Amino acid sequence: MNLKKYLTLTRAGAMETLQYRASAVVIVLGNLLYLTIVYFLWKAIYASSPSEVVNGMTFYDTLIYLVLAAALAASIEMYTVWMIGRDIQSGKIVLDLLKPMEYRSFYFWSMAGSMVMNFLMTFIPTFIAVEIMTHGAIHIGMNIVWFLIALVFAVLINYSIDFIVSTICLFTESIWGINIMKQVIIMLLSGATIPLAFFPDKLRAVVDHLPFQSIYNAPLSLLLDSTGDVRKAVTTLATQLMWCVVMTVISKLFWNVSVKQITVNGG
Repeated sequence: MNLKKYLTLTRAGAMETLQYRASAVVIVLGNLLYLTIVYFLWKAIYASSPSEVVNGMTFYDTLIYLVLAAALAASIEMYTVWMIGRDIQSGKIVLDLLKPMEYRSFYFWSMAGSMVMNFLMTFIPTFIAVEIMTHGAIHIGMNIVWFLIALVFAVLINYSIDFIVSTICLFTESIWGINIMKQVIIMLLSGATIPLAFFPDKLRAVVDHLPFQSIYNAPLSLLLDSTGDVRKAVTTLATQLMWCVVMTVISKLFWNVSVKQITVNGG
């Protein structure tokens, strides 16, 4: 693989993001509104509990987790379904398929630049703010290394799921409904909306065997782990790697079969 040409796409995506800084401000403001609602919601939940610790998490444990989850979600979302769906509806996808570059890789590297910039402008400042406000509640050590590795796997899994849903658009020619359904499923079953520790045992057992928890819960659990448990880190990363391979293979096979059925109504 010629990595240079893909990095060129990534650099272009990063430069494009810097040109539209207002969108980053809107995302930050939206996250602040969301986190305000989350704060009062969970404050009420813990106020109604007879114990300060619920399912092994205090109120501030839960709040830190959800704040970082919201920042992470804003950072690694690539909007693949929206982009590819619109290309299908407009007919632009035909031109992209003619490019001397594998379609799936083209989109990933094109959007990787904006994702990196969003991570630097959204997650990093949020992480620093949480560290300052909690007086260093998040341990700094090998957990940061584990987190960064897990984050790469999470991005690959998330992109593969997005690409599978995008491929479905070849048949439905619909964007909005299918993307909203995908977002709801991922945000709920990944632990981004509600920490998985609060799930009923039976549901948690099912979720643990799905790829969604590897997107947000896995990297955040490693980041917030202050025990330095190497076995936990290795197990978590191995599970993510397994889902990376599985979802990548599924997304590629589904695309190769589905693209033969493409029909263009626009263009």
